[in-house]
Amino acid sequence: MRQLTRPVIGVISDVKPGSGHVTHGVTEKYLFAVARGADTYPVMLPGRMSDVDGSMSETAVLEEIFALVDGIFLPGSPSNVEPALYGGTPYDPPLPADPHRDVVSLPLIRACVERGVPLFGVCRGFQEMNVALGGSLHQKVHEQPGHFDHREDGTRSIEEQYGHAHEVSLAPGGLLAGLAGAGRWSVNSLHGQGIDRLAPRLAVEARADDGLVEAFRVQDAPGFALAVQWHPEWRFWQDRLSAGLFEAFGAAARAYAAQRRGDALKAAE
Repeated sequence: MRQLTRPVIGVISDVKPGSGHVTHGVTEKYLFAVARGADTYPVMLPGRMSDVDGSMSETAVLEEIFALVDGIFLPGSPSNVEPALYGGTPYDPPLPADPHRDVVSLPLIRACVERGVPLFGVCRGFQEMNVALGGSLHQKVHEQPGHFDHREDGTRSIEEQYGHAHEVSLAPGGLLAGLAGAGRWSVNSLHGQGIDRLAPRLAVEARADDGLVEAFRVQDAPGFALAVQWHPEWRFWQDRLSAGLFEAFGAAARAYAAQRRGDALKAAE
């Protein structure tokens, strides 16, 4: 049995070429938020695990992941989910993609939901969860009639890009409204894509004033399963809702880890 004092959170990595090599990576801000905000121990999960040498099935890979982790975090990324996965037609020229991440994250999302493994998605992770559960995406929200331009201004400083951009309305009685203690909240906005068709199992937790879904939960999931379109990892300690999201995720991971320990002890008796 593992002898760790904190729950282990698997964090999905991006897969991209660089300097003649392929790299798997996660931006530090996500790892810091998972470690400090959720009080857990993050471990990076590489993409394309099931076909590295062709010897392991998807099911076997998932079993190995679930033997290791007490929760899954899906970070944001410059890449997008492959349009073919939700019946979309790719733009020409194509938008940035990461099919090696898709091939791991989408089946992992579905398995987490079914098993009750705590699951928290941010930005791309939010979009991945919607697609994995049967929803679709707008590939360019700013081109959709009636929608705002939710992209960041790349000419501004990082601090300005991650500053508050607009408010969202929080669903009455929802998890986010409870964490915020309010019906509306100001969030940052750094995304070009967004939800077109909401997956059937998802319940809206927040919307922007243009109607775009900004947060949801999996309403019939046996465990914590929630995602937001904005970036709560950015200086989470300065924002009550952001801090509350990571604390709630960490609490769910601790409860799940305790349950696993209890089940292991019973099995050993």
